[in-house]
Amino acid sequence: RVLRKAIAEGCDPRPGKFKKWRKILVMVEGIYSMEGEICDLRAIVDVAKAHKAYVYVDEAHSIGALGRTGRGVCEHTGVDPSEIDILMGTFTKSFGGMGGYIAGNQDLVDYLRFTSVGTTLGNSMSAIVCAQVLRAFRIIKNEACPGVGQAKLKAIKDNSNFFRRELKRMGCGVLGDNDSPVIPVMLYHSTKIAAFSRECLERDLAVVVVGAPAVPIYGSRARFCISAAHTKEDLKK
Repeated sequence: RVLRKAIAEGCDPRPGKFKKWRKILVMVEGIYSMEGEICDLRAIVDVAKAHKAYVYVDEAHSIGALGRTGRGVCEHTGVDPSEIDILMGTFTKSFGGMGGYIAGNQDLVDYLRFTSVGTTLGNSMSAIVCAQVLRAFRIIKNEACPGVGQAKLKAIKDNSNFFRRELKRMGCGVLGDNDSPVIPVMLYHSTKIAAFSRECLERDLAVVVVGAPAVPIYGSRARFCISAAHTKEDLKK
């Protein structure tokens, strides 16, 4: 509906002046970082392609956590990565490193290499971080430490679903989908944010708390990010 409206109204807001968009880019997250929802990528790609729009997927939270082999939201929703025009992710979460990546066709990659400030003026990733990321890729793919990658993928899914289920059983307002390792718990009023954070810290629990403008003014929440390294005992505490 949003895409059809954008196409119908064009890019000129002046009454009686219609100018169609030259390009439309549909941008989505694999797992939405403030809601914990997994995007319905298959349906989004089908609609975007039907209207000749480009698709940009931010996989910061989904790569290495979703899919049978950890390949992210594309694998989870049955979308071939070649159907995505720009695929972006980070190495700071599932891979325990720094930096990130952008994948696309060769023209896009070459353009970014020559024009991106991060490339032209920034420092390259250190060799040890690159080695760390590559090793993490090999573990997830079961090329290094056979069996560990699959065990970790199963653990992060089981841990996430267990934690989400237990929070709901306690009566908490929990957002997001099953299998998502991002689990927001609603605090609602902004005055509760600091108090909740302090109470958690006193119990040796570090949590991310979020308020406006990152979320609606009465949508304050705490965000838990579950790891494969958590034990059931950790989560029960």
